[in-house]
Amino acid sequence: MGAMTIRFGRVTPFTVKGSNKISTFADMIFPRLLRRFSTVFPICPCYGIDWSPRQLKEVASMNDIPDQRAVFQGQPGGPQDLFFAQSDTVPRPTFIRGEGVWLYDDAGRGFMDMSSGPVTANIGHGDKDIAAAMAEQAGRLAFVSARQGRHQANMDLSKRVAELAGPGFERVLFASGGSEAVEFAIKLLRQRALANEQPERYHVITCMPSYHGSTIGALGLSGDPANQLFLNGFGHDHPKVPAPLSYRLPDNHTVETHALACAQALDEKIQSLGPETVLAFLVEPVGGLASGAVEPPESYLRSVREICDRHGVALVFDEVLCGAGRTGRFLASHHYDGIRPDLTVLAKGLSAGYAPLGAVLAPADMVDRLSERLGFGYTHTYSAHPVSAAAALAVLDRFEREDLAGRAERVGAYLRQKLETLAQRSAIIGDVRGKGLLFGIELVADKTTKATISCTPGPTDTIRRRGLEQGLLIYARRTAGSRYGDWIMATPPLIITEAECDELVEKLATTLAAAEADFRAAGAIA
Repeated sequence: MGAMTIRFGRVTPFTVKGSNKISTFADMIFPRLLRRFSTVFPICPCYGIDWSPRQLKEVASMNDIPDQRAVFQGQPGGPQDLFFAQSDTVPRPTFIRGEGVWLYDDAGRGFMDMSSGPVTANIGHGDKDIAAAMAEQAGRLAFVSARQGRHQANMDLSKRVAELAGPGFERVLFASGGSEAVEFAIKLLRQRALANEQPERYHVITCMPSYHGSTIGALGLSGDPANQLFLNGFGHDHPKVPAPLSYRLPDNHTVETHALACAQALDEKIQSLGPETVLAFLVEPVGGLASGAVEPPESYLRSVREICDRHGVALVFDEVLCGAGRTGRFLASHHYDGIRPDLTVLAKGLSAGYAPLGAVLAPADMVDRLSERLGFGYTHTYSAHPVSAAAALAVLDRFEREDLAGRAERVGAYLRQKLETLAQRSAIIGDVRGKGLLFGIELVADKTTKATISCTPGPTDTIRRRGLEQGLLIYARRTAGSRYGDWIMATPPLIITEAECDELVEKLATTLAAAEADFRAAGAIA
């Protein structure tokens, strides 16, 4: 038999050879020895066998993953997914290590992170410089409350973000994540309205569909009919207008005319509510998970900016997902000359998943006027956390050093061409859309009618499961029970190479071919 190399992290100390009996013994014993070795020598981060991606490609089946809920039956603790619906039966590997665009599980399998988690791991996994910056900050100053004092990492990061964001975003208010930052933005505007003696301003208009977070407040801002029952009598469901979706258009409409009709719907909604009661319009300049990376025409964004100005309504861009370089600029709004929102919300890619962090970008004059009157004191315990700030500073170091925004634009163009070629070959890809390295891939049963795929389990679950078999982690989404469509996100880390894009598309092609066969067998597609 051939040799099997056993690795401790990046070190390869020895090779095992022998008969099948010895190999079987090694398969059983070595992982246990390595785990014990790792507790004595923490320099070994992998806690197991470290296979290369090429070796991992040969390990395709996920069938050996046991019933994950049964393992924890009657036991305390357990993973977060025990809270998820039991109808979601897609296996969840137990990951122990990440490097670049790859994640590795406790069984020695490697998975390419096609979506950067929920579009978060912008610079990939396992960056040692970021880990070192976090450790250094934690060792020197792990925590201080903003109400009690300042710290240098906060000031350095706010200056860095403001410089990258440009004029009109001189002040940065930090939160613990995207949902929290969205609520910060709305509370900031509400506080300004009260300071301006406009207590009647409280309506926040958003799009249907849309997603702005999972706190009670953010769910009310999000456009998903499933939230309405949950919020009934419990939270506030804010007014909605149609999102400028681009794939399934009303009769006699182009993408441009439909988007402008959506802008007109915003104007009409403001007037019907009474302009004096409307606080803000919250929108993603490039769509995220709820729309499958819809990029509205520039004319739409110009129109909503003009409408908000005319009615005295604040315009807030939610760039939690599309910001921090994902679309090819630090802010997606940087693509459009003269279209600047009143506030911008960032999270996810800002710290690239290395630590929880969100931010609200605001103009200095707004903050100064507000602080002269009421101020804004609705901070949280972990706002501007020192370790999170240190992580983000290290992320931005690499972001600027390697020009990752420019890379997202260049490599994104390459990946888009590959995905569009795949779409021509696949019977179930209806559309590829997006900007930079932010793509949505629309799934259909029929390209002519644009009908969605109806089956149980749902098409997105089928594709996620088939992706795991190919070593591909897929983030798939259906909004409102497929009312607005089904899609998968192609949003790999910004550090991905063209060769890795080729491998991603190869894995995706095999995944979709297997899923297509499943759908045909179930009678879901012709």
